[in-house]
Amino acid sequence: MILNSTYHEKDHKKIIEDLIGKPYSFLEAFKLKGIGSKRMIINETSPNLEPYLNRVSDVNYANIEMRPGGIIIYINKGLQNFSWIIPYYQLVIYKTNGASIHAQGKFINFKNNTTFKENKKFFKRLLQNKIDYDERYKFIDL
Repeated sequence: MILNSTYHEKDHKKIIEDLIGKPYSFLEAFKLKGIGSKRMIINETSPNLEPYLNRVSDVNYANIEMRPGGIIIYINKGLQNFSWIIPYYQLVIYKTNGASIHAQGKFINFKNNTTFKENKKFFKRLLQNKIDYDERYKFIDL
């Protein structure tokens, strides 16, 4: 689900909390050694995400925030901000040339440069949170 988060709306906060949970508290974020990534350069997106990117040849940026039940990808388009809410059960991450995040029939690929390399520890924490989330709902094989 993609929301226009340029302006604060109470309905959006409720939708996000229902899908992926409330934000981490300051202490929880400190224990996790950070819950947000630095901004990364968007290399490529699926065609259904292109309306949320700059049309001219500007550089497109995005950053990621972790929540207990998923992530939010914040995309900046000029003066507008968009939030792509992804629950962990829909999240798929590929290590390609950079990183590629897939969910809900959409994908976003981040460029492999210095800003991406600075987020390497963040992606490790993100993958660990996804694994921990998946372990809670593990099926029993008989």
